[in-house]
Amino acid sequence: MYIPTVAIIGRPNVGKSSLLNCLARRRISIVDPTSGVTRDRVSTEIEYSGRLFEIVDTGGIGIQDVEELREEVETQIQIAIDTAHLILFVVDVREGVTPLDITVAERLRQINKPIILIANKVDSPKQEPFLGEFFKLGFGEPLPLSATEGFGRSALLDKIVSLLTPIATTLEELAIPLMKLAVVGKRNVGKSTLINTLANEYRVIVSEIPGTTRDSIDVRFELDGKTFIAIDTPGVRKKKQIEDSIEFYSMVRAERSIRRADVVLFMLDAPSKISEVDKKLGSYIVEHFKPCIIIVNKWDLAEGIETGKFADYIHAQLQGLSFAPLSFVCAQDGQNVISTINLAQELFKQANTRIPTAELNKALEGAITVHRPTRKKHKMPRIYYGTQVSVRPPTIALFVNDPSLFDSDYERYLANCLRKRFPFSEVPLRFLFRARTRSASLHT
Repeated sequence: MYIPTVAIIGRPNVGKSSLLNCLARRRISIVDPTSGVTRDRVSTEIEYSGRLFEIVDTGGIGIQDVEELREEVETQIQIAIDTAHLILFVVDVREGVTPLDITVAERLRQINKPIILIANKVDSPKQEPFLGEFFKLGFGEPLPLSATEGFGRSALLDKIVSLLTPIATTLEELAIPLMKLAVVGKRNVGKSTLINTLANEYRVIVSEIPGTTRDSIDVRFELDGKTFIAIDTPGVRKKKQIEDSIEFYSMVRAERSIRRADVVLFMLDAPSKISEVDKKLGSYIVEHFKPCIIIVNKWDLAEGIETGKFADYIHAQLQGLSFAPLSFVCAQDGQNVISTINLAQELFKQANTRIPTAELNKALEGAITVHRPTRKKHKMPRIYYGTQVSVRPPTIALFVNDPSLFDSDYERYLANCLRKRFPFSEVPLRFLFRARTRSASLHT
């Protein structure tokens, strides 16, 4: 089963990214007046009137501001055109027909696919008389639309669905992804290379130029008959080095990708030391209780370094991720990539583990017997009982006499004890300390 695709094509700054966000009704592509913001193919799935399709945003044709990446951006645009079932040709009603619009039109006339001409930025009825100028492009009457205001959205979706009806599928017929994998790390560690290896296609631009990826990009791929979504994220930088609003929103999207991921693939560069950026990124993963695989990429370049010693170094530097397994890979040639995804499936399974209350309390009693919490404020901390209240992450509610008496050290101790006892040894655990008065505790 496949999903029909709709590609948004046009010159720079006509509102292509705004159109994607308008149709999806959520902010996916970065919108900024600077040309050259969109470089990769940014896509999302939309269901409308019981029909499902993928909408794909692309870079601007004829872009000048990313000279060093022009060829790569153009390649992504051409792939989008070649693989699309329907093209949305976007123009700007405020600027009228430009020479670059004519260039785009000539290119699109060479393909045998349905094309909808969209006159964007029609924010008031005063601009509608200018629509007639666009007939000269040769694609019939333009559909008026304001991507920022949402005017014309329903009419456009109706037209899209009518043209895709013979091949459209429904959400129920689509394979639901097993899990979402956020690929994160600082700049130039090989995130986009890993995504392309998983997708088995040139899905996102790979370049040695820092900051190439700006959007968070969802890429669907299959492995052993199972469907996954990999999220390529912008490289993380120190906040004081963020140069403009584009990089700021890239950072926001990287953090959001971590929050919505089921498993985080945290990529490090084997020849490099752990940086402050790596540590802050690791802390963010810990803060949100995400299962994590620490991927050491370019391991083929790390000559003379012992795997065990390097693993000890990583866990010593990345506080709070001592439970996270390591995977040594070479993303470019696919070495150890498949086994890493298999490991991610195992972590996902661990994160969904539920422990019966009786077994949990027996384990808690054993942990307290070995090491009691320290007396504080002339008061002895007491745990009455515990119960698991949710999964992803496994969350344990502990009913105690006073939550303020339990510190993070004892919480880590309990987590380590439970990891050794139950089948979630490589994922984070969350504890909720709740006050409750009771005459007897698990251990008095």
